[in-house]
Amino acid sequence: MITLNINGTSHQVDAPADTPLLWILREYVGLTGTKYGCGIAQCGACTVHINGIALRSCQLPAGSMAGQKITTIEGLSPDGTHPVQMAWKELEVAQCGYCQSGQIMAAAALLHQTPSPSDEDIDNAMSNICRCGTYPRIRSAIHAAAGQAAPTAGKV
Repeated sequence: MITLNINGTSHQVDAPADTPLLWILREYVGLTGTKYGCGIAQCGACTVHINGIALRSCQLPAGSMAGQKITTIEGLSPDGTHPVQMAWKELEVAQCGYCQSGQIMAAAALLHQTPSPSDEDIDNAMSNICRCGTYPRIRSAIHAAAGQAAPTAGKV
């Protein structure tokens, strides 16, 4: 039995300790906002916060997460009013939307660490893959969430 603190709630999960956190979130706890993309921690669709740091949950053994504070997209702001979520909606960042929960989680972690990021800061921190190519809108939304003037969407 593994006890996990997910979005401020304690969950006891009967699963092998080496089960990836992603599957615990989706299959055992029912939080499906965190997506499966590649399974090798490269695409970022499965990004969650562990103690405020953006990490890829598909490669994190659930047993090693006991005692950690896990935040998913559902726990970032249950009513969707986190500044990153608001900027995403306002600037219509998502196209297909599949990668967006991971993108939002990565952006929120970036802004927590760097409240006024430069384009270079954003480029270095946002390693998530978006197959639709919404990178210019992602950058603009991060600047908007930071309270900075959003640069033109055409700049990458």
